[in-house]
Amino acid sequence: MNNHPELTTEALVKAVTEELADWESDELAAFTRRAPESRDDYRTGSGAPVQRVYTPADLPADWDEIGLPGRYPYTRGPYPTMYRGRTWTMRQIAGFGQAEETNGRFRYLIAQGQTGLSVDFDMPTLMGLDSDDEMSLGEVGREGVAIDTLPDMDALFDGIDLERISVSLTINPSAWILLAMYVAVAEQRGLDLNKLSGTTQNDILKEYVAQKEWIFPIRPSMRIVRDTITYCAGRMARYNPVNISGYHISEAGANALQEIAFTMAITRAYVDDVVATGVDVDSFAPRLSFFFVSQADLFEEVAKFRAVRRYYAKMMRHRYGATNPQSMRLRFHAQTAAATLTKPQPLNNIVRTALQALSAVLGGAQSLHTNGLDEAYTIPSEQAMKVALRTQQIIADETNVPNVIDPLGGSYYVEKLTSELERGIEEYFERIDELGGVVAAVEQGFFQREISDTAYDFARRKASGDRPVIGVNKHVDTEPDAKIETHQLDPESEDRQIRRLKQIRADRDPRRAEAALTALVEVARDNDANLMPATIEAVKAHLSMGEITGALRHVFGTYTETPVF
Repeated sequence: MNNHPELTTEALVKAVTEELADWESDELAAFTRRAPESRDDYRTGSGAPVQRVYTPADLPADWDEIGLPGRYPYTRGPYPTMYRGRTWTMRQIAGFGQAEETNGRFRYLIAQGQTGLSVDFDMPTLMGLDSDDEMSLGEVGREGVAIDTLPDMDALFDGIDLERISVSLTINPSAWILLAMYVAVAEQRGLDLNKLSGTTQNDILKEYVAQKEWIFPIRPSMRIVRDTITYCAGRMARYNPVNISGYHISEAGANALQEIAFTMAITRAYVDDVVATGVDVDSFAPRLSFFFVSQADLFEEVAKFRAVRRYYAKMMRHRYGATNPQSMRLRFHAQTAAATLTKPQPLNNIVRTALQALSAVLGGAQSLHTNGLDEAYTIPSEQAMKVALRTQQIIADETNVPNVIDPLGGSYYVEKLTSELERGIEEYFERIDELGGVVAAVEQGFFQREISDTAYDFARRKASGDRPVIGVNKHVDTEPDAKIETHQLDPESEDRQIRRLKQIRADRDPRRAEAALTALVEVARDNDANLMPATIEAVKAHLSMGEITGALRHVFGTYTETPVF
């Protein structure tokens, strides 16, 4: 009930502030003398102080900071109808063994109602190595699907209509080669590239910052990202050539603010690179996409998504002069937090995942992956994937949460958190600019130190019990957990993949392969040239992943990180 209906906003804030002070000295003081609060210090998951209660005094002074969905600054969502028009894409990631094995998992998930595909690649593929490389031994197909050559990519999507379902390729150092294979498969099938939808993760800067998977030094790697963005801008109208990923920054130990601040910094570095080539920002920015984690602190996560959406809109308008509304709409995929999953009491992971998925939906995600209950052990089983998918479907169809856009908008608490997180992004940018910009900050280890300090603090609080984890440091079972079904990799899969790779090399046209590799190296030596057309020809000539990256190492060199302590 509004006790001050006649007051203006300014007068209301003054009246509520006075009423709050009176309440604190009267009812609150008397009550806490009899029943003190359980601790002296309350904080969000990322460590920001939390007030006891929030009031109209915590709302933004300007209504336009909150606004309406589908309208600048998009705090409440990028589209006017959000889930009332279309439910978020349910995109469970999958990948193991050979392409045919993962293709079978895709078909299973589609049959269960999944609406988008996401491909997980094995470590050799991620690092640009062939399956028969000595460094690949024992890793082929273990934590993702093995893709060496174009026929592997063709088999991966056998029987799947790429014009009708969106596909996310979760890969970074060798992402441009996988994109080239994807384009080549589409062209061989006679598909319209402008009808392909999906994304290539292709976010190499966060690898140096957090995930630590790279092939080349930072600057040539940035050039590759630039080339994929400019290539897709003119040829693939619905495809996102980069998926800028705060998720892995968080999984490395960053808090909510660091996740979005560092993601925005990396975004600025990519946009600066592309704009420097003379490409207009409105010609490519609409196809930039993002990937964030949905962590345990429900309200902070909702505020995080709202804050980064608003900050991005302002950055694109004011820094880059974007005029197309699509250039200012941050669209993101979310994944529940793998780092929160526990081996003890694994069924608890279903509850964790459901709540994290709910925060992603309340925060306005465009697509969502929910983790399997067994992912603390290995890649998920079919049963775990089904439960994870059903979690999304229950939120979509049973809770009525999607019926209202941004239902937590206007919450005194959520709006205050949103504004604080947005200010925090700007404060981080000031520090990054003092270091000479994003790339310089990466080279100086700034992001890495920030993340490692936060990760250490979290580990310390978890070890002390200050940060409860049910089943691990609180409510711990003395009896061992019952065994759960886990995924088992076919032990023959690696040998089959290596045999196929060798056969493809033996069967290809050697002159075409040699000519394609020579042309690719020549293009790589010209920093102003675009690598994508030559790479597409290379994969069509059945050059392998390792042959392509091996040749380019001679041009670009390699990278060794300066350790951060």
